[in-house]
Amino acid sequence: MNKIEIPKEITIVANKLVDSGYSAYLVGGCVRDILMNRDPQDWDIATNAKPEEIQKIFPDSVYENQFGTVGIKTTDHRLQTTAVDRSLSTVDIVEITTFRLEGRYTDKRHPDEIKFAKTIEEDLGRRDFTINAMALDLGIMNKELGIKNKKEKDVGEDSSFIIHNSKFRIIDPFAGQSDLENKIIRTVGNPEERFNEDALRLMRAVRFAVQLDFSAKGGPASGWAIEKKTEDAVKKHAGLLKMIAGERIRDELIKIVMTERAAKDIQSLEDLGLLQYIIPELREGIGVGQNKHHIYNVWEHNLRALDYAVKKNYSVEIRFAALLHDVGKPRTKAGDGPDSTFYNHEVVGAKMTAGILDRLHFPKELRDKVIHLVRYHLFYYNVGEVTEAGVRRFLRRVGPENIDDLLKVREADRIGSGVPKAFPYKLRHLQFMIEKVKADPISPKMLKVNGEDVMKILGIEPGPKVGYILSVLLEEVLDDPEKNSKEKLEAEIKKLGNLDIQELEKMAKGAREKKEEFEGGVEEEMKKKYYVR
Repeated sequence: MNKIEIPKEITIVANKLVDSGYSAYLVGGCVRDILMNRDPQDWDIATNAKPEEIQKIFPDSVYENQFGTVGIKTTDHRLQTTAVDRSLSTVDIVEITTFRLEGRYTDKRHPDEIKFAKTIEEDLGRRDFTINAMALDLGIMNKELGIKNKKEKDVGEDSSFIIHNSKFRIIDPFAGQSDLENKIIRTVGNPEERFNEDALRLMRAVRFAVQLDFSAKGGPASGWAIEKKTEDAVKKHAGLLKMIAGERIRDELIKIVMTERAAKDIQSLEDLGLLQYIIPELREGIGVGQNKHHIYNVWEHNLRALDYAVKKNYSVEIRFAALLHDVGKPRTKAGDGPDSTFYNHEVVGAKMTAGILDRLHFPKELRDKVIHLVRYHLFYYNVGEVTEAGVRRFLRRVGPENIDDLLKVREADRIGSGVPKAFPYKLRHLQFMIEKVKADPISPKMLKVNGEDVMKILGIEPGPKVGYILSVLLEEVLDDPEKNSKEKLEAEIKKLGNLDIQELEKMAKGAREKKEEFEGGVEEEMKKKYYVR
């Protein structure tokens, strides 16, 4: 068996609890991971000490919830608030929870009441799955290692303990170890009761089945499955997800998308009838055939694009963009067979993506990034057909800061279509062109003149005329960066100043609507040829 280190912060807290006459147990996912020889991402302690008793032992602690969980500050770092934060740092906060029982779940989300329990077995009985309903006795650890009476200062910097399963008493009232050995996801007790208590467990069952379907070292699938009665209950009660707040579904969905087999997870959500209550728009692609440039239907294509993004370990934004990049195709499909088209599916898809992410209350920054990537994933570029001016307009439209991520989504799109190369020569050439023009002006802020210059030269007050002139100047500079000199632009301002407001408005509008080389002219014809508009 491999060795697992318990962080010194955990041993310090456990020692203090035990020295004060209370019990201390590791509980939940960290025990499961220890038994699987995996490095735990979270370390949670359960105890018979009440919250106020815990706070007496640890004066520098936080207790601001109704669930009996006290946060113990162990460093001077900022307080970490999420599992993701904790996994990226040292154990800044150790969470200690008093043994508890839970009442009915009238709203399918939260227990109506919380009562403190007397034993660890009672506490484990409220948990979701058997593999998460085990505890490791840290009091036994102290006795085994002969440090029961040591103070915190005696533990020292090298106090992380390497433990072996055979040395420690595992409290396992629901046969979690057996289910671990047999690779089974099973609820604690009656699955229908567990899912009625908290419907988010429906999604968690799917996530655990796929997330744990690897060896301890991240090897190939190893046969994890949801137990039959538990699976039947998931299918029967899938509709309970309608009662779960969007942000809770979002958090679980993010965890699913960040697993090593996220595409299989999404497929499992569909197979068990859950996806219709999470992202029903994605299901519209099931069975929707594409044209001769695709060998998979829309649903399969989206999942394969996600799978590529996962294999490349891309960010959460890119993974969601890969999954949703073609979500608009079913609503824009025209014709059937090898010559079918999906004109403007990227625009429709971006709007659909906005609706999905808003419904699930995604953070604004993540939301905006994913929508932007979906909107602009379908750009046309061919060597020799797009000029430097076209590349500058492309950069202006999508933003230089988004180029790398946009190309990654394009890679996922290509592999999801069944082509052998993720990054062909023409995309490498585009990168070269971007590098070549990246210092050229692409926004009004990069012009050598500004609104104040316009007003000063023309002797006018702030108003629409100033904006119109700047828009016209920018278009000229996009065509020819050599015009971006103060002298040349000031001369142009004087010429434009002789035009009336209506003429300037028409010119500015024409500039904004000017067909960019990535979308207009010859590219438009090429898009039609390849059915990719």
